[in-house]
Amino acid sequence: MDRPLLVPQFLDRARTYFGDQEAIVAANGDRFTYDEFGDRADRLSAALQERGVEKGDRVAVLAPNTHYHLESVYGITQIGAVHTPLNYRLVPADFEYMLNDCDVTAIIADHEYADQVEAVRDSVPVETFIASNADAVDGDWEDFDEVLTDTEPTYERPEMDEEDIITINYTSGTTGDPKGVMRNHRGETIHAYCSSVHREISDDDVYLWTLPMFHVNGWGHVFSITGIGGTHVCTRGVDAADVFEAIQNEDVSYFCAAPTVLNMLLDYYDDNDPATTGDNDVRVATAGAAPPEATIRTVENEFGWQLAHVYGATETGPLIATSEVKRLLEDDQARYDIKKRQGIPMLGTEIRVVDEDGNEVPWDDATIGEIVVRGNQVMEGYWENPEETERAFSDRLEGWFHMGDLATVDENGMLAIQDRKKDIIISGGENISSIELEDTLYEHPEVAEVAVIPSPSDQWGETPKAFIVPANGNPREPGVTAEEIIDFTRENLANYKVVRRVEFVKQLPTTATGKVEKYELREQEWDDEESLVGQG
Repeated sequence: MDRPLLVPQFLDRARTYFGDQEAIVAANGDRFTYDEFGDRADRLSAALQERGVEKGDRVAVLAPNTHYHLESVYGITQIGAVHTPLNYRLVPADFEYMLNDCDVTAIIADHEYADQVEAVRDSVPVETFIASNADAVDGDWEDFDEVLTDTEPTYERPEMDEEDIITINYTSGTTGDPKGVMRNHRGETIHAYCSSVHREISDDDVYLWTLPMFHVNGWGHVFSITGIGGTHVCTRGVDAADVFEAIQNEDVSYFCAAPTVLNMLLDYYDDNDPATTGDNDVRVATAGAAPPEATIRTVENEFGWQLAHVYGATETGPLIATSEVKRLLEDDQARYDIKKRQGIPMLGTEIRVVDEDGNEVPWDDATIGEIVVRGNQVMEGYWENPEETERAFSDRLEGWFHMGDLATVDENGMLAIQDRKKDIIISGGENISSIELEDTLYEHPEVAEVAVIPSPSDQWGETPKAFIVPANGNPREPGVTAEEIIDFTRENLANYKVVRRVEFVKQLPTTATGKVEKYELREQEWDDEESLVGQG
């Protein structure tokens, strides 16, 4: 039987079988059942149609992890419109670009961020402006709750095809204008199915929203948690004390945490010794940079949480690989080595690591190639950008999405990223993995956070430089000297890999999801050079 896979089916299922069960714990303390969640989504769907929003129109959402954001996801997609979440940490010029780029018809904004859109209101195509707590917003905005109160929960659900684009997620644009990643019903649905299996999501899960909902639709959890009938615990931001309190008070069983969030929780735990669980066991997923072994040990052995390292990108759903392979985790030491890897492909996903000619590298954990992937969760392409789409799917291997990450593969097929393709350090003709250097430096007791990038060198073309946030938080008196840091790497690494330069900083630049912006550090370091690539 051929039944189309459609995003609204997730809420449909939850309403049918879990209607009177708790669906949402709002950031303000309000609580909604799935029946109430669905009713509010229906009213929003009707309100948008009354304001002229049609199937295929783009509707932007600018909000933190609130019930308004969750309701908007389904209020938009139930009428076949395209959910377009925006990063609320951007500036008005960014919103102006994105709203024009995909010709947004309506926007739903949180009252704390609506002013950022109001600043560019006259230069964007938006016709409908809705905000939570609109009285707190300058300009002519309709109030979200009043709109729902004034609208009957009756709307027309159009005929939809699983190939229809249903969401556009903008990349962070670290190397140019952001690109709109187009995803269809089928891709979102299969990604939710796949991640539900690999993250062991079930109807009794209580999910804490620390990961931004705007980031690839919260890694698809706006769909998977809803469809399975779990409980969403919403937050307006990430505060370590609040996270531990929510885990205890709401019996949280699952959440996602960027490496920076894990560091925040570890620091708070060291200073305050909070309880780390409620009545439920806790699972946590992290992505991006591989967590240091010390972090994994503390999270699992002291907090009592199950930590999984997952991998992906905005263009891939995002999740395409996981380190959570239980058959390989039985040996204690091996488990920490494996959890630092990006892992093996998830169900229905093909991943290869290929050389410059597109040939798969051997599984020797030494030969470096670029990760390429194909699967149902991979994007349809970039919005109105066929050139970038073609480049992304055709560089080394035709028809595969190119991740831009360089990796090795071990005898078990486990990926281990060595660097971003553009970030690898080539010093005197030798390839140096910045991740290996960072992992080594994380073992130093006076290092809290670190990012290693290539620094220009007349002798070698490039040489490794470490930007370090000291453990005491004071870059002027970091408790360790640059020479001691250099000696530490010399003691633990081959001579050609030794960090040659060190700069202590208050903080590292990061994206909204906690990933270190190495490109920003590179631009700063290479400001006086003609290019960002050494000629060593």
